[in-house]
Amino acid sequence: MKVAMYYTNKDIRIEEVPKPVPDRDELVVKVMASGICGSDVMEWYRVKKAPRVLGHEIAGEVVEIGEGVKKFKKGDRVMVTHHVPCGKCIYCKTGRETCCKTLRSTNFYPGGFSEFLRVPEINVKFGTLKLPDNVSYEEGTFIEPLGCVVRSQRLANVSKGDTVLVIGSGISGILHIQLARAHGAGRIIATDITKFRLEMAKKFGADNIIDAQENVPEKVKECNDRLADKVIVTTGAVPAIKQALKSVDMGGTILFFAPTSPGVEIPIEFLNLWSRCINIVTSYAAVKKDLEEALSLISKGKINVKEMITHRLPLSETGKGFALMTEGKDSLKIIIEPHK
Repeated sequence: MKVAMYYTNKDIRIEEVPKPVPDRDELVVKVMASGICGSDVMEWYRVKKAPRVLGHEIAGEVVEIGEGVKKFKKGDRVMVTHHVPCGKCIYCKTGRETCCKTLRSTNFYPGGFSEFLRVPEINVKFGTLKLPDNVSYEEGTFIEPLGCVVRSQRLANVSKGDTVLVIGSGISGILHIQLARAHGAGRIIATDITKFRLEMAKKFGADNIIDAQENVPEKVKECNDRLADKVIVTTGAVPAIKQALKSVDMGGTILFFAPTSPGVEIPIEFLNLWSRCINIVTSYAAVKKDLEEALSLISKGKINVKEMITHRLPLSETGKGFALMTEGKDSLKIIIEPHK
């Protein structure tokens, strides 16, 4: 079968590898759609594990079933997530499932940018969901990223009436805007450095948009009379992190949704942070309950993901998709369709 093998962001090659065969309690899924995630183009993180097949936002059709599989059958339309927790460790038992060592080591084979996937037993149990008839394969690719957003906003307690500032209006930022609106946020303000993404932020529910190169805290106060209750940072850019620290209101919460590059240190005026009672929350990944909520939101039409798709490309053009994602000028969600 064909795969898109990652070497660097600018070097992605279409190669042939053996089609996977399911072992006991495993599945083989025909990948119908696979989304390019912002983390896929974090070259500092990806290149050290190259060459490998990336892609973890997938939806497809079950085409082979290993002995012992009971919950799925050939022809089922499914989404599959790559990272799943053990359900038994101290982290899983105390609601910190994404800190589980198993979650951080599990994966499917070979990756989402391929024609077929082998889904290990643990992923079949804890990371595979059937798609309802009203959710397309391409919409199914949003379940994993939206699940991450669902989890993070729960941790940050994004609530009805909140003023929410979303710093960075890429894929994650737009999902955060939509979910905050679904949670009943009173005002949503979005920033970005590109006009296209600011327009997308407005389209998908932001009440106000701000060019991130302006004085963001002052602009927030201009349109809201005060700073933000919740600040969601969807980029690891240092200026964005500094903006967040200055844009959160007394007793507010900053949610850091994205990482910086390794070794980056951010100076903080700690007394100011302490005296203003600021909460800092980080969030990583999602687990089955988050994915189930994400699927429900998409299925019920509460989150519009279909209109977020700006590009649909065949597997042979995965390299082009990475280039578009890296540039970030006029792209939002890029879907790879391995069988088109």
